[in-house]
Amino acid sequence: MDFDLPEEHQAFRDVVRRWVDAEVPKEWSRKLEADEHNYPQALWEKFTEAGFHGIGIPEEFGGQGGDVLMQMLLARELARSLGGLAWIWGITSFAGSKSIGLYGSPEQKAKFLPEIAAGRLKAAISFTEPSGGTDLLGNLATTAERVEGGWVLNGEKIWSSSAHVADYLLCIARTEKTVEKKHQGLTLFWVPAKSEGVKITPLPKLGMRSMGSCTVVYENVFVADENVLAEPNKAWYALLPTLNNERIMVGAFCLGVIDGVLEDALAYVMQRKAFGKYIGQFQILQHYIAEIATMQTSTELMLHYCAAKQAKGENVGNEANMLKLMASENANTAADLGIQILGGMGYSAETDMQRYWRDSRLWRIGPVTNEMIRNGIAESLGLPRSF
Repeated sequence: MDFDLPEEHQAFRDVVRRWVDAEVPKEWSRKLEADEHNYPQALWEKFTEAGFHGIGIPEEFGGQGGDVLMQMLLARELARSLGGLAWIWGITSFAGSKSIGLYGSPEQKAKFLPEIAAGRLKAAISFTEPSGGTDLLGNLATTAERVEGGWVLNGEKIWSSSAHVADYLLCIARTEKTVEKKHQGLTLFWVPAKSEGVKITPLPKLGMRSMGSCTVVYENVFVADENVLAEPNKAWYALLPTLNNERIMVGAFCLGVIDGVLEDALAYVMQRKAFGKYIGQFQILQHYIAEIATMQTSTELMLHYCAAKQAKGENVGNEANMLKLMASENANTAADLGIQILGGMGYSAETDMQRYWRDSRLWRIGPVTNEMIRNGIAESLGLPRSF
């Protein structure tokens, strides 16, 4: 087994790392996140100028190309400084370029992928419902009914990040009421966010503040047939491969957070003195840092394993679940240890540890809870379903 990155990927990682240090340093990222009522458009524009929106989009559609491993390297390096604000890139990458690139029609690819690659189109995910949460399919109340030339959409979604600035909403709705299994009869809609009947309301939350998360109400919203993604009534089958990609991306973001935590912890213990010596000499803090470094390496190995398998087109569902579980737990634990290492300064908004902790706390809940992931892993081992 070869654990070294291919030369092309190493070069890309090094370029992105230098770009992050120069263009989105931690101090600037901290200020962006704290300005919670203003979407960080300047960050989006920096991504556009760097060509990052085109990573993973074929060159024929105006993109930069690149495989899933290259996307994950980008996600990791961005999160080292940006933490959860790396989702500013990731949401449109998942809901837009990955979704349309995988199951969009040739016409949809030709129309939307160049716009995404050029940074002219923002997307948001509109899946979760107030009564649903993790039980998305069992409590999916949003419906769409067939009309001439399209569909009429009604329902409510919640925690739709960046919906208030999005151009399109990737929405899932029930289009068949009588089905044998709850994953049947669902359809994906690419809804123009400014459509008549769409009402978007921002929600206050713990972390990733300036990115914005919203409720989205659909009241008799007309969606044309040309804005249906994949085959009607079979959305779940189209979505499954992208859900694995999303979980691998979360793993990459979590690894980036661990990178940032370790970097800051090492710098702090080598300059902070207590009881007449640098606190980096204290054994307990050395142990904390050793734990963080171990989390970093184990998460990195699992991430590269999953990304390599998906890049080869292999089934990676169970491994992606394991990665998301391990990476999110590691990132949140690492950030918590980082706060402890910095003491009062770790709790201060003047440092990044509290931001890393707040952002990584979400990844233990979304895009699927770690409890549900544990259920899925256990079931894959032959144990009976527990829910």
